[in-house]
Amino acid sequence: METKDVVKKLRTQKGFSQEELAAKIFVTRQAVSRWETGETIPNTDTLKLLSKLFDVSINTLLGSPRKLVCRCCGMPLEDSNMSRETDGDFNEKYCKWCYNDGEYTLDIWKKYGEVGAKEKLAEFKMQLIDEFNTLLHMEGVPRVEDLNMLSGEYINLEYTLPSGEKVKFLDDKQTYLGNQIESRFGDRCIGIAANMEFLLVCSYEENGENPELVIYKKR
Repeated sequence: METKDVVKKLRTQKGFSQEELAAKIFVTRQAVSRWETGETIPNTDTLKLLSKLFDVSINTLLGSPRKLVCRCCGMPLEDSNMSRETDGDFNEKYCKWCYNDGEYTLDIWKKYGEVGAKEKLAEFKMQLIDEFNTLLHMEGVPRVEDLNMLSGEYINLEYTLPSGEKVKFLDDKQTYLGNQIESRFGDRCIGIAANMEFLLVCSYEENGENPELVIYKKR
């Protein structure tokens, strides 16, 4: 949908006339009319007012031209899982599990909050990267260059053991440092995840299908 269609749909759903909508966001009825005919689009300040009034993100108001993902965990972002600032505005950079009400909610940030936070976390990430590169020193596997914060709920795959038992090794409510590595052979990706206690390496097909546990190593 284009912006003109989105604005008209949201206005109609709320039962507002063009005059009523205009009054609520301090513009003229003619301005609303021009948006709905596609002659113009709202400016940045007006988009923010419309976002708050209709409780949708600016990306949605603009017709969702960008595919948004959480910069912490990589989760695809929609209005229903997008983070909020303290004033209730959408923050289109993060999901609500990684950032909310003006603060990071990640458990790993809390653990480092009293001992240098970002600096200590950066040191810990480099340590994990070295450990992963030592562990994955094998042909066809690229070096690990970076680790992202990942929600357990997003990466907690279910593996089938030789006995046929299905198990998960992560906690949906925890946050991990990890990444996806594109292997140089085959059609399977390599996923890595870690915290202060372990390193996990797995492989899987597109969209996490048919996961296999490769390594689970205590630190």
